[in-house]
Amino acid sequence: MARLNEKEVISKIQSLRKSRRITLEELAKMTGLTKGYLSQIEHSTRMPPFSTLDKIAYALGVDITYFFIDSADEQVDSKITIVKPMERKKVAPGGLRRGYGYESLAYKKAGKNMEPYLITVDSHSVGSFKHDGEEFLYILEGTLEFIFGNERYILEPGDSVYFDAGIEHSGHALGDKKVKMLCIIYNYRRA
Repeated sequence: MARLNEKEVISKIQSLRKSRRITLEELAKMTGLTKGYLSQIEHSTRMPPFSTLDKIAYALGVDITYFFIDSADEQVDSKITIVKPMERKKVAPGGLRRGYGYESLAYKKAGKNMEPYLITVDSHSVGSFKHDGEEFLYILEGTLEFIFGNERYILEPGDSVYFDAGIEHSGHALGDKKVKMLCIIYNYRRA
């Protein structure tokens, strides 16, 4: 499984913005982020959180997976794409440092409305998420304490949850075993 380094992702953000002749100020208006924050991202060595990267991708007219594929990979606008286990892309915008590991399961498909991931969560995961769209989780291994708004739920293998991703959510593994889950993010902005 290949993993693109964070500096390359940041470089792609800046290169794509400049190639489209979009100023930081214009991108700020398009994303709802501040010009200063966007400048900070472009001069950083670490990727922004997933939800921020998604806003930038949407504003620049690309799938979020654009930032994780290298020039040897090809996104295809076709009726079907297949990603074998060894071809998966490890993506972790801030994730690995926060206790979350993401593997993109459909990075080859261009123009998609859903983003499927295999996510690994450890017991030390920190932070919460809030972004446009809807999300579906299916627990494959381990036990997840899932926090949605002010509510807490215990999810075990075979359990699933479908929710409004615009409400703050997070989770962490209970016990010593990491949680593996299928996650599908649907962003209705793109539909």
